[in-house]
Amino acid sequence: MSLLTAILCMAISTAQEWETPIITGYGKIKNFKNVAVQPDASLEYKLVFDITSDSEMDGVNKGLWKIARVINMLGSADIPSNKVHIVAALHGAATFATLNDTKHQEMYSKANPNTELLKLLKEYGVELFVCAQATAARNIMAEDLNPNTELALSAMTVLANYQLQGYALMP
Repeated sequence: MSLLTAILCMAISTAQEWETPIITGYGKIKNFKNVAVQPDASLEYKLVFDITSDSEMDGVNKGLWKIARVINMLGSADIPSNKVHIVAALHGAATFATLNDTKHQEMYSKANPNTELLKLLKEYGVELFVCAQATAARNIMAEDLNPNTELALSAMTVLANYQLQGYALMP
């Protein structure tokens, strides 16, 4: 029994903690240095995220959380932010994640839990586009949107334009 206890103690002491080194509080990662594939500092990371779901992770939109996770992984691998170019197209059920606090309060009786994360992503340099077709279909006006987001004609246009410019699609 003492051998098992010793092994468990060693495993616990060497276990890595979850961390959020760049986007503080969002997109938790564990940093593994001895794995086969790591971020490559010689690359320019051009990523376009297609966010359609209203599912959540740690209390915020899962798609936005995934962007924070990618930024945290790249940052922990010493990829400088000027080599990271991220665009997000939010549409469908994810449209509601982009509401300002006033509209979110009106619709859901609480402030938008994504407000801080949207601000942090924008400060990092993420371009956050909301589909105008989706807002129109949901009777959401431009003034109802979080100021860290921008309206685009459509998510399809954002996704096509950025992929044609060499951005990798992150579903």
